[in-house]
Amino acid sequence: MSWEILLLVLFGAAGWYWYAGLHAREQAIAVGRRSCADSGLQFLDESVALRRLRLARNGDGQLAFQRDFHFEFSDTGDNRRPGVIRMLGERVEWVSLDGEWQPGRVASVTRLHD
Repeated sequence: MSWEILLLVLFGAAGWYWYAGLHAREQAIAVGRRSCADSGLQFLDESVALRRLRLARNGDGQLAFQRDFHFEFSDTGDNRRPGVIRMLGERVEWVSLDGEWQPGRVASVTRLHD
């Protein structure tokens, strides 16, 4: 195999990883916004931050990226509280609002639109 083909494959893999990460981040922002709105909370900064990335097996036994996105919300408007969204591939596994886990209701979300 020539080095040009290898380089092309590497650039293709890097591009796919970058695109998948952007898609997961957009989805995490939508999930955070929706979870806060459903709980009567304010989603702060309209952003999430990737804190953890690792490989994990999904329900079918296939390897997928597991991403933990952290964000902040406020219940009074004067404070900041931590929240976490865990995604496995494109699927939301759970949302934590300051230690209060919310599985199930958002676990089947694959894509949210505003």
